[in-house]
Amino acid sequence: MSDVPSSTGSEIDTDEPDGAAGVPDADDAESGSLDLGAGGPDVGEPYPLEVENLRKSFGGITAVDDASFSVERGSLTGLIGPNGAGKSTTFNLITGMLQPDAGSVTFDGEEITGETPHAIANRGLVRTFQIARELQEMTVLENMMLAPKFQRGEALWRSVTPGFRDDVIEQESELLERVWAVLEFFEIDHIAEEYAGNLSGGQRKLLELARALLTDPDMLLLDEPFAGVNPSLERRLLDHIHELREQGYTFLLVEHDMDLIMENCERVIVLHQGQVLTEGSPDEIQANEEVIEAYLGGNV
Repeated sequence: MSDVPSSTGSEIDTDEPDGAAGVPDADDAESGSLDLGAGGPDVGEPYPLEVENLRKSFGGITAVDDASFSVERGSLTGLIGPNGAGKSTTFNLITGMLQPDAGSVTFDGEEITGETPHAIANRGLVRTFQIARELQEMTVLENMMLAPKFQRGEALWRSVTPGFRDDVIEQESELLERVWAVLEFFEIDHIAEEYAGNLSGGQRKLLELARALLTDPDMLLLDEPFAGVNPSLERRLLDHIHELREQGYTFLLVEHDMDLIMENCERVIVLHQGQVLTEGSPDEIQANEEVIEAYLGGNV
């Protein structure tokens, strides 16, 4: 068990609480479900994310080269490839952090190429990010309260104008209920008053995913969410992702741990030198000679 100091000088237990290991049993099924009071993910196009002929170069180096793929709604899809394959650049192009030289990105039937990251996130396509340095000096609860979009209290005039102030107070009360529901779902409600900077690697990953969930996403892009996470918290994080997928959320996951990808993803997309080498089920990927030669090096 690894321990980190808390804001109060005590120690934060990074192991699982009693009864939290593995997939919840039938008795826990009802309490394990998450109701955010926002209707959950929308039901729209069968393939909410479609990437077509995406291309991006930096100087004379082509990072993404005519990449095309789609992600099925309600799936947990893996995006794999060696270092330099273009995974992070592809994520940045999808979420508007970078603009492509050519190609298009479509989300829920509407082209989002060229839109800002904020506009894309508001559509329901959300990427998890590391907790910023400034937010590490805030508590877990404070981090969570900042995450939801379209808060009435963000407009100062609403907070001080009679008639609107009551609306702000009511929304904040409802938000607090949602925040506690998400904290309890991810089993981090017991560290709500700890500073984010004091959390273990695994606890930060849980907080990052919890924050993303409060933005009312339809689809989540996870960039190496298990890096630096101990095995017990990794299992918990995986269980929560599977529970959310069963509730209709869609995931695209970048991860270097091939065993984790092959055991948990329904479909896998392989990038190699900026191109989509192939895609298919984990069994198909592990049996693909091109993948074995170009990426996995025969270790499948």
